[in-house]
Amino acid sequence: MPTVPGVDAIAARKVTKAFGATIALAGASFDVKRGEVHALLGENGAGKSTLVKILSGLVRPDDGELLIRGAEVRLASPRDAHRFGLQTAFQELSLVPDLTVAENMLLPYAPTGFAGQLRDRHGRDLVSEHLARVGLGNVDPHREVRGMDLSVRQKVEIARAIFRKPQILLLDEPTSSLSGRDIDWLGGIIADLKSAGTTVVFISHRIPEVRMFCDRLTVLRNGKDTGTFALSEVTDDQVIELIIGRSLSATFPPKPPFRSGGRSVVSTRGIATAKRLSDITLDLHPGEILGVAGLQGMGQQELFLALFGATPLTRGRIEIDGAAVTLTSPKDAIRASLGISLVPEERKTEALFLHLDGRSNVSIPVLKRFMRGGLIDRRAETDGVAAALERVQVDRRALYTRVGAFSGGNQQKIAIAKWLLAQSRVLLMFDPTRGVDVGTKHEIYLLMNDYIQAGGAVLLYSTEIEELVNLCHRVLVMYGGRIVRELDGKAGEISEGTIMRAALGEAPAAMARHMDTQKR
Repeated sequence: MPTVPGVDAIAARKVTKAFGATIALAGASFDVKRGEVHALLGENGAGKSTLVKILSGLVRPDDGELLIRGAEVRLASPRDAHRFGLQTAFQELSLVPDLTVAENMLLPYAPTGFAGQLRDRHGRDLVSEHLARVGLGNVDPHREVRGMDLSVRQKVEIARAIFRKPQILLLDEPTSSLSGRDIDWLGGIIADLKSAGTTVVFISHRIPEVRMFCDRLTVLRNGKDTGTFALSEVTDDQVIELIIGRSLSATFPPKPPFRSGGRSVVSTRGIATAKRLSDITLDLHPGEILGVAGLQGMGQQELFLALFGATPLTRGRIEIDGAAVTLTSPKDAIRASLGISLVPEERKTEALFLHLDGRSNVSIPVLKRFMRGGLIDRRAETDGVAAALERVQVDRRALYTRVGAFSGGNQQKIAIAKWLLAQSRVLLMFDPTRGVDVGTKHEIYLLMNDYIQAGGAVLLYSTEIEELVNLCHRVLVMYGGRIVRELDGKAGEISEGTIMRAALGEAPAAMARHMDTQKR
């Protein structure tokens, strides 16, 4: 499709879309200039994902106009979107897990030769060259996607969209599973695309990254656009107010007081696993939020899985309330004397059954509690789940509605409600605010504080270092499968610089100062 000088790359005019009784878009409009990086912001459920799916050809609008480079288009399929130069890298990854990186990159446009035969070797060579060109030369194109870390899969998803040489690239929450150097990598990719004239739409909840990468922003709220601004025209507080419709006086609530000492609820003594984790000793106390920091792949995920009984130990021991325990499965962790629960990295595949309603999802860990004479007492189950949903501020209709129909933020709160109903005293939270909006983040922070003030204990890993700084009483920094530094909030040791310095293997102080400067 030829480019018309002076015409916007994308223009959406009064776009509407409803899914049954749910109105996802209620006359939303926005425009993106050619060659700019444009942020699309809004709470979960504001309509961002629906608009992205419309631009990707996955969903058809009920009404309104969509113009690509000045021409009105109707995108009936992803192939239509590709034909008009649009490519999307999704937050909920679209890679096929049982295919290799190369097969995913080439699907469905693998090079063919005589009589339509696939040119496999040529295709693999193209993929290898492209991966090296975008700084992913260490990714094996012959490896199946299923076994890769989430951050690597996210980078492959982005690389695949770029491989198809888009004129307009839609990045849907591309940094939700990235941190540190990976975000710097993405920043370089976006800068290169912009200099080459590619238009980028950047969907995110992370305002600092919007300021680093983008030229302008549009905010959606309740399916409508609330304004488009240059980044220089609005402060962070104004952006937050546009997103949630009210002032958020403090992003992070005050830390509840914590008195160290006394017996821990969970302790580990020299634990190790077959992969990545070695010689971990820690103590988690009631009323404490204990943070875990580290670059991707430093053993933090294995630590959480080991404490939840999902990864076997090869050495060491775990103690709960002072007594040694053997956790051979998550069932053992949930049924332990104090109860250990996990909010995992990927809510859609690890925390929830998307095809089931909220009642079934929330009651699953404690279903026996509602058994009467071998049958489930549905009234008691409904009452218990309704109370848990009310605590996490999810609408009561979730009781009877398929969880997959809810926004990512509400799905995450349903995943947390499950463990509130289970009355676990220890909550393992692995990047719990990944891909959720600022309003929902604040609600999750308040839930964590309520939880520890009631006597619970939280072990928190986050890819957002500012969360660790502002929420945690202590922070353990991991490097190479070990804890290399313990930072105490009372001693004033917790800062973004000290965390990053330890996470990078005690890099020079200049690196830490650089990271602090980038965050300001």
